[in-house]
Amino acid sequence: MSTAFLFPGQGSQFVGMGKDIANASPAAKKIYEQANEILNTNLSALCWEGPEADLNDTYNTQPALYVCSMATLAAIREKKNVSPIFVAGHSLGEVTALAAAGALSFEDGLKLVRERGRLMKRAGELSPGGMAAILNVEANVLTEVCAEASSITGKVVQVANDNCPGQIVISGDNAALEKAMELAKAKGAKRALKLPVSIAAHSPLMNVVVDDYAKFVNSLHYVAPSIPVIANASAQPLTDTDSIKKELVSQLTTQVRWTDSIRYLASHGVTKFYEIGSKDVLTGLLKRITPESQGVAVGTPEAVEAM
Repeated sequence: MSTAFLFPGQGSQFVGMGKDIANASPAAKKIYEQANEILNTNLSALCWEGPEADLNDTYNTQPALYVCSMATLAAIREKKNVSPIFVAGHSLGEVTALAAAGALSFEDGLKLVRERGRLMKRAGELSPGGMAAILNVEANVLTEVCAEASSITGKVVQVANDNCPGQIVISGDNAALEKAMELAKAKGAKRALKLPVSIAAHSPLMNVVVDDYAKFVNSLHYVAPSIPVIANASAQPLTDTDSIKKELVSQLTTQVRWTDSIRYLASHGVTKFYEIGSKDVLTGLLKRITPESQGVAVGTPEAVEAM
């Protein structure tokens, strides 16, 4: 059975995440200790004890999820011989996937998600916007809806995350976002729900920080990944360092093509997907994209043992 490892993005965090894994696995515990040292802060305490409001600040959320997934991966590698033929990550999870595939070091990946979180938060302050989940309308229809809303308002909104059939997230200026939600309901959306975020991730509103982010991305050291990493922006494998750097930068302002990414993996022989880290968000999406595939969330010592 061919397997792929999937790494979650924002929305999968919760207070207590990774604690059981770290207690059960010396390798996982070491990852948390390294993270605390690299960031010069007690990230493990934030993950395990909160407070929740601080954990939900994107500046902290991004490194917290990265470290939780990397610690879980360390626990797996310590005990199991499971070799995926592909890896992929949703949004910030793409950085985790690159680190898991050896394309950049654990330390560089951690510094990158910390800076990514800082700059995305800064973009939210400089170019305020929002995001909304739209249920029961397909991505191609929502692309047209967003174009119409942008034209009416003179502001920008676009499809940000094509998560699975019937669950799409749109992102952009608040006026355009509200208009797009209204138009989506007219097109038969079951729900149009504004998300509790103050940033317009994966939209042109992130452009205000792209130059700074690109400088940081390009300052790090990369090698060709040992396992193919499926890119969010193209739903195709990243195979060399130039394509990795371009992807990391463009991903801030472009759509996460998660549905296409999973379909690519399934079409290339993947039948079992392990979601590495906290919660089971990606495993849930998998059922809607390729119901014939097997998805397993691995975020506890028991789940590691069962692999």
